[in-house]
Amino acid sequence: MIGGKLYADDTTLIKGGYVLTLDPELGDMPHTDVLIQGSKIVAIGQDLEASPNANVIDARHRIVMPGFVDTHRHTWQTPVRGVLPSCTLDQYFSGMLDNIGIQYRAEDVYIANLMGALEALNGGITTLLDWSHVNNTPEHADAAIHGLAEAGIRAIYAHGPPVGASWWAYSSKEHPEDVRRIRKTYFNSDDQLLGLALAARAPGNVTPDVARHDWLLARDLGIRISVHVGMRLTGVHVNHVGTLNELGLMGPDTTYIHCTDSTDDELDLIAKTGGTTSVAPYVEMLMGHGVPPTGRLLARGMRPSLSIDVVSSVPGDMFTQMRTALVQERILAFTDTPDIAFSPTITHRDVLEFATIDGARACALDHKIGTLTPGKQADIVLIRTDQVNVAPVVDPVATVVICADTSNVDTVFVAGKIVKHRGQLVRVDMSRLLDRLSGARDHLLSNAGVIPKWILSRRD
Repeated sequence: MIGGKLYADDTTLIKGGYVLTLDPELGDMPHTDVLIQGSKIVAIGQDLEASPNANVIDARHRIVMPGFVDTHRHTWQTPVRGVLPSCTLDQYFSGMLDNIGIQYRAEDVYIANLMGALEALNGGITTLLDWSHVNNTPEHADAAIHGLAEAGIRAIYAHGPPVGASWWAYSSKEHPEDVRRIRKTYFNSDDQLLGLALAARAPGNVTPDVARHDWLLARDLGIRISVHVGMRLTGVHVNHVGTLNELGLMGPDTTYIHCTDSTDDELDLIAKTGGTTSVAPYVEMLMGHGVPPTGRLLARGMRPSLSIDVVSSVPGDMFTQMRTALVQERILAFTDTPDIAFSPTITHRDVLEFATIDGARACALDHKIGTLTPGKQADIVLIRTDQVNVAPVVDPVATVVICADTSNVDTVFVAGKIVKHRGQLVRVDMSRLLDRLSGARDHLLSNAGVIPKWILSRRD
């Protein structure tokens, strides 16, 4: 037994699962129990005991693992899922940010964040960084936070500016001061499920003076910074990271998203200054951001995290991202001739770490989550192994990364509370929420002038 002994009352005992702790000191533990008391893991071992009133979950045909961490998702786009399935990055900016995004009401942001967070939980993502750049009014920001809170997910609300070109095309507009109200109103304590970050615009999107203002604003508020860098746009030549370095703004409190077109020197700067990274391989290849930099980051000793980015174009689950990251990086190891052996280095265990503990590090939450370790928060996912797409199990890590999908996510805990059990989200009126989500879709696409005719002609 690792930590703990007998606990009473507020306990859950997960019995007999194959436990992937992702903790390098504990390793993988077959036929093992996990004991939860309150919000925390208190013991991991075999034949653990709990009080007679404890909630006991039979995990004999389950893999027990840390929840996934999505380090960058524009959750507000949930109502227009799949609207741009084969777009380029240029088309995304014009179609989503300069058209559909302008149509959002606060109520659309609320249902987007609630349903987007529930989607994440349904797929085993227990922590989400919500990169929110649809804050067209303070009410939009409030609605986004309320949606996340109602879902019961662990989330970092990354407050960004409104949509529209005037905020993104070498803008001289400083980050909205409303973030100070938000910090005071919702985030007085760091010991809660929701945290705050700044969704910053990179130099090039804004003037150097604005970039300097925004970074200092985040540091004055004591919050982390998340920023898109290195995306390949037609006719645009900007070294986002290099300019941040020239401005003296780089530091360990910043997560750099994409980095697909960042130079080797820029990646060296991120490593030198202790920054973290978020790679979204599916969308980066789909839209043409550039080649995902996973291997280039690993070569510099940086472990990237993974993110979904936009469900307006990509699937919202972490299984897709892990598999895409694995295969994409191995493709880059192809040789020009069969006389040189194919020798890839990235493995399925690497991408599982990207999706869990490395994501926790990118959110500065690795002291709380990312591994199953006694003393950490009980953000735990149980994956069924007795279903046709995953049975029989040979390598449990491979089962999760290569075989499983959201249909195998059986039970999900966030801070010790069950939010999904026996394959179903709990305490959710899904029919009512789906109606609200469809209503938001109809409003947004109608006002943007892009609603499909079949929706207009449907019969209720």
